[in-house]
Parts: sequence; C-alpha cells; structure tokens
Amino acid sequence: MALVKICGLQTLSHVEAVAKLPVDYIGFVFARSKRQVAPRTAGELIRAMRDASAGTASRPKAAGVFVNPSMDELEAVLGEAPLDVVQLHGQESPAFCSEVKERWPAVQVFKVFSLSGGASGEAGDGGAFRLEPYRGVVDGMLIDTFDPVYGGGSGKTFAWDAIPPYLEWCRGAGIPLLVAGGLQPGNVGELLRTYAPDGVDVSSGVETEGVKDLDKITSFVERVRNDV
Repeated sequence: MALVKICGLQTLSHVEAVAKLPVDYIGFVFARSKRQVAPRTAGELIRAMRDASAGTASRPKAAGVFVNPSMDELEAVLGEAPLDVVQLHGQESPAFCSEVKERWPAVQVFKVFSLSGGASGEAGDGGAFRLEPYRGVVDGMLIDTFDPVYGGGSGKTFAWDAIPPYLEWCRGAGIPLLVAGGLQPGNVGELLRTYAPDGVDVSSGVETEGVKDLDKITSFVERVRNDV
C-alpha cells in the first residue's frame, strides 16, 4: 500500500483532522514558503497530531521540510519540534545527510531531487546516477517538480516517465521513493497504477485558494487507499 504524506499543514484544526485519516506522514515546512511555520508552533502542532492519532490504526510521522539548512538551524528546530523525519529539499550533500543521521539517530533523513517539468525524462539533478553517493546515508527519496524560487511545491507535474530509474535505484537501495509535484485527487490514481511509486506527497493539490481543504485531503487519501 502506498505511503501518503500531506504536507504544509499550519493550523491546529487541520492537523487534528488529518491525523485521524490513514496517512503516514504530516509535513511541516520550515523553509521559506507561504506554508512556513515557526518551530515552536510546529512543536505544538506535532504534539496535537500525536494526541489526535492516539488509538487510531495508523499514527502519522512528523516530517520537517528544509532547504539547505545549517546544522545550527536543524538543532534549533528539532529543539522545539520533535520531528520523525528531516526532509532535505536543497543541494544537501551525502556528507551533510550522513552528519544529520549521526547527530540525530532517531530521526529519518529523506533527500529530495527536483526534476524539470518540461521535457520527458529531463532531471534537474543530472539523472538517477546522481543518487548513488546517497546510498546508505538516507532513509527515503522524494522526487518533485523543480521550482526556481522555492525548489519545490510548485503545484506542477513533471514528466512521469522519468520515475522508473529513480524507483529502480531506490528499490535496490532498500528505501522508499515518494513522488510529489502537481498531485491531486484526480490524477494520483493514474500515477500509482502506471508507475507504482512507494508513496505520494501532496500540498497545493489539496488546497482551495491557498488554504488546506479537508474535503480535498480526504478525497486524496481515499483515492490512494481505495482506487488503487
């Protein structure tokens, strides 16, 4: 069954509602974004998430989204927000990812690679071969559509036929591959049926006028869980 990550939550009511759905990750954005949350706020939301999901069949993990953070920034955020996953969305090196894992062994590290939304198979990182240095130093991979301002979160899809080499590499490395970029309730089923990634990550595709929409979130989760 595909993993589901709902990213960019900012309010208590949304976090408590989504925590009761069969989702695997709830994402909190610490990078520069309209969805950015302060570390202390995120800490409060994460505690509410865990309280709300207590007793449910699935308890989501808290993922923090960063773009080229320093170790000091990570330390400051993790001191306030008890994250389960650090998701690195910039140009973080394998050595940096390894250091994060060494300093916070209880926290998983996901590395994001951004792909062009244009030509089929074009990858902004130079292709799947660039993944090899990350073998053994990350716990998951995510591919998203490149955005020149924020790195990701553009709400646009990339050419999905670029997925197979990444998926093959991740399967060989024994880590999950999540796909993001322009996903919404109407197309996530097609993605999963055609390319079968290990998980999906959505943010703007479950929003209405820039605000998280619980009906769209519920529909997205239902499509993943029931239609595939």
